[in-house]
Amino acid sequence: MCGICGFTEATENDRPVLKAMCDVMAHRGPDGEGRYIADGIALGHRRLSLIDLEGGNQPLVRADGGHGSAVTSPALDAEGRFVQGDERGSATGRYAIVFNGEIYNYHDLRAQLEAEGWGFATQSDTEVLLVAYLAWGRACLTRLRGMFAFAIWDAERRELFCARDFFGIKPFYYAFCGSRFIFASEAKCILEHPAYERELNEEALEAYLCFQFSALPETFFKGIFKLPPAHCMTVRADGTHEMERYWRPTYDFDRERSRAATADAIDEAMRDSVRYHNVADVEVGSFLSSGIDSSYMAACLAAENPGIKTFTVGFAEYEGERDEISWAAELADELKVRNTSHHITEEEYWDCLRQVQWHMDEPSADPSAVALWFVDKLAATQVKAVLSGEGADEFFGGYRIYQAPLAGAKLGWVPKPLLRGASALLRRAGVRGANYLERASETPEDWYYTNANSVAFSPAERARLLKRPVTGPLPQELTAPAYAEVASQDDVTRMQYVDLFFWLVGDILLKTDKMSMAHSLESRVPFLDLPVFDVSRTIPTALKVSDEQTKLTLRDASERAIPHDWAQKEKLGFPVPVVSWLRQDRYYDEVKRWFTSPAAERFFDTGELVRLLDEHRAGADRSRKIWIVYMFLMWHDVYFGSQPEAEGSVEAA
Repeated sequence: MCGICGFTEATENDRPVLKAMCDVMAHRGPDGEGRYIADGIALGHRRLSLIDLEGGNQPLVRADGGHGSAVTSPALDAEGRFVQGDERGSATGRYAIVFNGEIYNYHDLRAQLEAEGWGFATQSDTEVLLVAYLAWGRACLTRLRGMFAFAIWDAERRELFCARDFFGIKPFYYAFCGSRFIFASEAKCILEHPAYERELNEEALEAYLCFQFSALPETFFKGIFKLPPAHCMTVRADGTHEMERYWRPTYDFDRERSRAATADAIDEAMRDSVRYHNVADVEVGSFLSSGIDSSYMAACLAAENPGIKTFTVGFAEYEGERDEISWAAELADELKVRNTSHHITEEEYWDCLRQVQWHMDEPSADPSAVALWFVDKLAATQVKAVLSGEGADEFFGGYRIYQAPLAGAKLGWVPKPLLRGASALLRRAGVRGANYLERASETPEDWYYTNANSVAFSPAERARLLKRPVTGPLPQELTAPAYAEVASQDDVTRMQYVDLFFWLVGDILLKTDKMSMAHSLESRVPFLDLPVFDVSRTIPTALKVSDEQTKLTLRDASERAIPHDWAQKEKLGFPVPVVSWLRQDRYYDEVKRWFTSPAAERFFDTGELVRLLDEHRAGADRSRKIWIVYMFLMWHDVYFGSQPEAEGSVEAA
């Protein structure tokens, strides 16, 4: 796990620029730094050492594409020792690579490559990745099992080959400034390059209000883009480039396999995935919450690694409910693993918001991102890598919203216009049930575009809130291409597919990467493994979601590792008590100060913002809408305020 950056058209005079780009993401890799400038390319790397602690430094340079070529590092001194912050970048060769992520099957790939006659100079997965590309070209991508974002420079062809993993676990940002190509693991690195001029992309704000995260290919920084998941790109020295999609999820349901056999297949795939995700030269721990995803995953890890370390955070005061920590402590005793926990105070939560938004790069309105900040911080005190449960809901049907098409099908006999009319009447009367009737009268393409769209702003609300006319696409226009790719599937499957490319990559995985890396911690996600997806893609919807329960066969599989009560628990999400906090005078007044600020006046109808606050304090739940605007304003102040961040310090922002 690391941070990477680089740019084309580089000269020796660009060394300070490359250093600045590396420095601003030092949190991603405190164990080492390498910088390389040669042949018009600049490559930078910050390292968090987990595999081949002594020999896996980057950038790695290979003399040529021959089988016997050796790999050298540009950050080695005369005695072969790694030089922290190396300035020379003296090693040269045809190929150079910077890589962020982990290739969990690199031992398997190395054995195949050695059988083909390829030689290796290190024990690192980075070298295996480079040699795999030399041996198999772009076809190497579908052989990789892991998370990755990388760039490989070919000095002879004057081309940079870039790729991002199947599900977008690792980020890859890029910008074209004239013919110069600039890339990095974090958008803030690109801001350090003098060729890029910082400018707000207001179209991203429009989409954000409906999605609660940055939903466009272009980021909140105009001209800085995100390489999509499962895509690769070739950039030539003259600035021309080509992008292609190298993998696409598909579904092929096995309707003959029994429910028990399906659970067996899930369990086998998950245990195998956890085994691969435990490949490291350092200790790997696990998160542990009250939900089945982390509980099942931690139990699989503990089955082969007794006494593992697990980590939990919670809010003790959450509306009198049993908190995460008590559930986790009880299961930890059952599994005979160690558990370290921390109760997040409201002061801690509110005090770190500015840091969180700086690390996120783009505004994030998911309150649980802040909870991740604390559990990652806690885990980083004891381990350098943890397992986390992201992806289980999208693969196995875990969100309650996936039950909506099943409920709506019961009203299939009612004419659609009648359902729409009844929905409008209930809405005007303020009676519950309007959403249910409205969804029953439509297809998912009409109303479902993100897991948060029931609590975020609707397009109509967005139009009333923004001072400037909305010029960007409707949310449904953004998700339409994804829906079209699975047009023949049932409604639930289509919703899951859309979540893979919007909610999962835009919200869930972004906060997973940024919050863990903020604390120099690697977060590994065993559910997001191709062999696990290959099982999930064969499970019919009826074995994933019912009117009464979600994740049906995943729960069955988890009972092979955890007690029944945990396997059948209802999904809670992460219960952050923002609803109650925003009704307290101190936080109401604080948010109101932001909502009536000059920045708020620039973008929003501040009367509408204050109305949301007042309605919430009076008893209506407007917390998510409030949080969406509040986090944008804080992010905007960090990156576009009177004192933008300097030298990578959020405190200077």
